[in-house]
Amino acid sequence: MRDLWTGCGTALVTPFDADGNIDEGAVRRLAKRQIDADIHFLVPCGTTGESPTLTEDERVRIVELVVEEAAGRVPVLAGAGGYNTREVVHVGTRMRQAGATGLLSVTPYYNKPTPEGLYQHYRAIAGEVGLPVIVYNVPGRTGLNVEPSTLARLATIPGIAGVKEASGNMPQICEVCRSVPDGFVVLSGDDSLTLPVMSVGGRGIISVASNGVPAEMSRMVKYAEANDFGAARRIHTALMPFLTVNFVEANPIPIKAAMAMMGLLDERFRLPMVPPQPASREKIAAVLQAMGALPAAVAR
Repeated sequence: MRDLWTGCGTALVTPFDADGNIDEGAVRRLAKRQIDADIHFLVPCGTTGESPTLTEDERVRIVELVVEEAAGRVPVLAGAGGYNTREVVHVGTRMRQAGATGLLSVTPYYNKPTPEGLYQHYRAIAGEVGLPVIVYNVPGRTGLNVEPSTLARLATIPGIAGVKEASGNMPQICEVCRSVPDGFVVLSGDDSLTLPVMSVGGRGIISVASNGVPAEMSRMVKYAEANDFGAARRIHTALMPFLTVNFVEANPIPIKAAMAMMGLLDERFRLPMVPPQPASREKIAAVLQAMGALPAAVAR
């Protein structure tokens, strides 16, 4: 049996309808596509899902839909983080009641707590919500880096199960893998660094790219888990243009545009997210065409 939160998890995008509301049918359809492609867990309501623009009730509803579609086949790691500890506990409790298996909780941003503040923040979340918590370290967005020494201390808190490391700092990630106890899951937060992170002890990826190519990302990670890095590299090499073009503009703009080109959803965003610039759209389309991922009518 697979250890919880290992492998490839997909940071799900949130589809909207023509009126700007949650497209519930598309949420279910996209979750099903992921499960059918052998993805290992689902991550709704992260920042890839435009969670800052969603109301609390919308976020809970999305988790309900994903949980219902998963029907116990894969775990659901719901996004619930922020700079207000009481609010995170409240939302996390609602996520648990909606059926989430765990929480992905981004570090507090803007108010930049001390290492002790971080420790107490996550201790409160894990203790009061009652779900496994994956710490999300993404200093490029939050302005706060979780140092390896702090993360090693967080790993001693019952219920803190792992970290999504999106610092992009490989020496730091190496130190994290060296410092945390066995059983504490280190996940890459950057698609292009999946294999480097796994080569030093990481257990997988929470992926943006797998919204578009779930089977390929899942297969690459499984090869790496089996220490067949030759096979994993071949997939990585083929996917690399897609992994990088997804960040030609701020996430999730490129991946949603790519999915729309692939016929997977209607391209709609909530402000302040907007469609990609024409030059970016051309780059995305060119990568998809080279991959053979565009429907025939679009590729012509």
